[in-house]
Amino acid sequence: MTNLTLKQLRYFEALARHGHFGRAADVCAISQPALSMQIKELEESLGTELFERGARQVRLTSFGEAFALRVRDILRSVDELGDMARASQDRLAGRLRIGVIPTIAPYLLPQIIGNLTRMHDGLDIHIRETLTSKLVQELTDGRLDAAIVALPVSEPSLTEVALFSENFVLVRPSEDEGKPVPNREALREMRLLLLEEGHCFRDQALSFCNMRSMLPRELLDGSSLSTLVQMVSAGIGVTLIPEMAVSVETRSASVSVARFNTPQPSRTIGMIWRRTSPLAKQFLEISEIVRQSADAMRAQHDLMSSSLRLSGR
Repeated sequence: MTNLTLKQLRYFEALARHGHFGRAADVCAISQPALSMQIKELEESLGTELFERGARQVRLTSFGEAFALRVRDILRSVDELGDMARASQDRLAGRLRIGVIPTIAPYLLPQIIGNLTRMHDGLDIHIRETLTSKLVQELTDGRLDAAIVALPVSEPSLTEVALFSENFVLVRPSEDEGKPVPNREALREMRLLLLEEGHCFRDQALSFCNMRSMLPRELLDGSSLSTLVQMVSAGIGVTLIPEMAVSVETRSASVSVARFNTPQPSRTIGMIWRRTSPLAKQFLEISEIVRQSADAMRAQHDLMSSSLRLSGR
């Protein structure tokens, strides 16, 4: 047991997460035979097998599952020791792993990364774009430092800081320009295009329309906001998108955009991180940069909209 090493534990965690020697080896930046050897040595030190090895996939044994929980706690604690040292420095530097949900990443990330790198030139930023549920899990496991999501996530182990709110707008075919904007009751009678299951934006749109009890066949799903807008352009239905996505997603689509009457559907965007993280002060500074980036982006969009109105376009 005294022969266990942190390197072996990190290799084990990667293999447990990916369930495949090749993918785990790629993540760990080592060869597959080297990974296999390290895992075998770990099992020999423990005196029991951690994985059931199949032709295409490996699975944790019952002991391996229990072992994985402790290993993740250990690795998270080790990472937080490094974070303690970083927190004691005058400036934020080193690796920063940020998660972002897909309905924010394409629109806000360029501004955020530009501002972060300009203000903290020693940062090595790594971005992970995926669904909220996965971001929360990866934060909890210590594989991410912080995430930008729609609030609330209501996870007791995480700190939530609200940054800004934004409204949703209605996207419909261009021939509907100037027509009365439907209320939520009328919207329930229309063919509504939504993101596929798992996206929090889908749940927020359904909540506004009070359509949680609707049958799946009455809705049409898309994998991205871009897909939804292009489907609207093709005359398939209507959709809701967040304001930050309007300029990007509608510039090459034959659609019209309209605001809902009050109360408008909206969401609150914020940052989350582990309550135990020593970098809480630094994350608060980063959250302010995110807020400023969103403000700057909205100001640019408002200026562009004003210019288009003045030019008569």
